[in-house]
Amino acid sequence: MTAHQTIEAKQVAITGAEMVVRALLDQGVDTLFGYPGGAVLPIYDALFAEPRLQHVLVRHEQGATHAAEGYARSTGKPGVVLVTSGPGATNAVTGIVDALMDSIPLVVITGQVATHLIGTDAFQECDTVGITRSITKQNYLVKDVADLPRIMHEAFHIAVSGRPGPVVIDIPKDVQFGKGLYQGPGEVQHAHPYAPRTKGDAGRIAEAVAMIAQAKRPILYTGGGVINAGPRAAALLREFAAITGAPVTSTLMGLGAFPASNPQWLGMVGMHGSFESNNAMHDCDVMVNIGARFDDRVTGRLDAFSPGSRKIHIDIDPSSIGKNIRTDIGIVGDAGSVLEDLLAAWKSRNLATDKAAMADWWKQIDAWRARDGFRYTQDSKLIKPQHAVQRLYELTRGKDVYVTTEVGQHQMWAAQFFHFEEPNRWMTSGGLGTMGYGLPAAVGVQMAHRDALVIDIAGDASVQMTMQEMSTAVQYDLPIKIFILNNEWMGMVRQWQQLLHGERYSHSYSASLPDFVKMAEAYGCVGIRAEHPDELDAKIVQMIETKRPVIFDCRVTKDENCFPMIPSGKAHNEMILAADNRDLGSVIDDAGKRLV
Repeated sequence: MTAHQTIEAKQVAITGAEMVVRALLDQGVDTLFGYPGGAVLPIYDALFAEPRLQHVLVRHEQGATHAAEGYARSTGKPGVVLVTSGPGATNAVTGIVDALMDSIPLVVITGQVATHLIGTDAFQECDTVGITRSITKQNYLVKDVADLPRIMHEAFHIAVSGRPGPVVIDIPKDVQFGKGLYQGPGEVQHAHPYAPRTKGDAGRIAEAVAMIAQAKRPILYTGGGVINAGPRAAALLREFAAITGAPVTSTLMGLGAFPASNPQWLGMVGMHGSFESNNAMHDCDVMVNIGARFDDRVTGRLDAFSPGSRKIHIDIDPSSIGKNIRTDIGIVGDAGSVLEDLLAAWKSRNLATDKAAMADWWKQIDAWRARDGFRYTQDSKLIKPQHAVQRLYELTRGKDVYVTTEVGQHQMWAAQFFHFEEPNRWMTSGGLGTMGYGLPAAVGVQMAHRDALVIDIAGDASVQMTMQEMSTAVQYDLPIKIFILNNEWMGMVRQWQQLLHGERYSHSYSASLPDFVKMAEAYGCVGIRAEHPDELDAKIVQMIETKRPVIFDCRVTKDENCFPMIPSGKAHNEMILAADNRDLGSVIDDAGKRLV
């Protein structure tokens, strides 16, 4: 008998369900989010006897995936979801796509009908692998309990390696009941050897630093890839910005990687980004993209995007380089590793940017800054949404704060007026733009950071999509704060209907909103309402000091539009500011449609 056979002989066969629990523990999981059902009850039974795993019972499977996203985004660890077959799996689909678009590592375990029933239209059967094939990094249908340990460990490896993303493991019920020998992470032989490239090519790094040193108007354009690469990457970004003197901007997903208080920070770029960042992106001569994917919310019209610049693109996903924008130098690698090599190459060659040219560049940037693209006029009787977010930021400064958002105008105002000094403090749905994301994401963040102040900056329409997760917050004693900018509209829909569709407000007005304060009380949490600017600060302080979940109904002006704004089909240097918005019919796009 071989040594391996001796070890196997000493092992005790366990069920597939017990293997799942053992694998979760071996992968360092401490929290998972889920909802039980018939096809996954063996795993839930195995969880019953395992105190080291905290299961959070959500009220809807979409809430489970968003909560897992919040947990993952705020910790850097993979989020774990456990749901049943059929509707359990399909309800999780939105969060799985959201995680794929925003590069969030998830491992989603779904129950499935017994293997002999697959394809018979059995009760609560669906083709989970087929449905999720295009929305995951990898998915599995486990047909043999002997494969389960390998698949579990492989799934975690794939979810967190390279460009992070979701992995689905579909486990039939008979596989959960079946017995076999468990193998730990170091014992399994992966069927899919996945080893993404993390170190950038030395030759291209040398070319990149030479190009940056020759630049007269450089800009560092950063994205969520810097945050995914960990705190070290954010620190290296700050060092590289300091040594080159280049201005720094970011996508929505990259906020916090570079401190907002740093004078080199230009603010967010893109459709509702800052005036200075968009103009600098348009006029730069060398653009260094670090961990962003040139998405359409940033680029606008492709043929007018930064037309005079040479572009360096650093990304761990080789398929992203050259996909949307032609790149002069593409560097495949982890953002932290490449930044470290860029710094080493810069220092070893004693490189420096042209001081006179950089002084002129910053003089131009300061002129754009002077326009104050986020300027608004606060009403003496009504709360402006910008003012509400600004006061929320000021009154929470210095605290251990994590912010989630729903999707819409409030999301953009949060990005504009709530400023972040550190990574992993900002959780929002970027690529998919999922309404209902923020509340369950706040649940996940609060589970990971029990003593932190977790705030969901919400809209009255968006938050209702997953409002039931307030029950989850109450059950698990999670003092999340839901700060609703209540304008009684689907705000961004109304804004586009006003600017693009001739002010025909088709089904965007919320005619029968609930009383959010009474709703809070019904859930067993605290409801607060602010209607006048004079009471706003005191009510926000009350919210912060409340040790229970809070729904804050902040009644804001109903017709406020979110500016600055790049109209559809326009270039970055054709931004519209609030001060320019005097005649809604004054700007016409090429097709003759009214934009602003």
